[in-house]
Amino acid sequence: MGREMTPPPIVDSNGKLRMAADDVSTLLRAVGGHWLRLVHSGRSDLDEDTVAALTIELAKLADRIDVACIAHRSTTTGD
Repeated sequence: MGREMTPPPIVDSNGKLRMAADDVSTLLRAVGGHWLRLVHSGRSDLDEDTVAALTIELAKLADRIDVACIAHRSTTTGD
């Protein structure tokens, strides 16, 4: 089985649960990777093409989060 990820809980001053963007993108990629491992291990109840398409979309979303964070950091730090 793959490595497990447990992001640290972050609660803001209003009591809302928050999560670091890096943890979100890592989690999205981990979910896709887990699904692919299930398919490759022979899970017949999962459609390989569907899992592949969903995994690609999760990776694209994670990439967009990463790019947005880099752009934000660049504008706030002057890099």
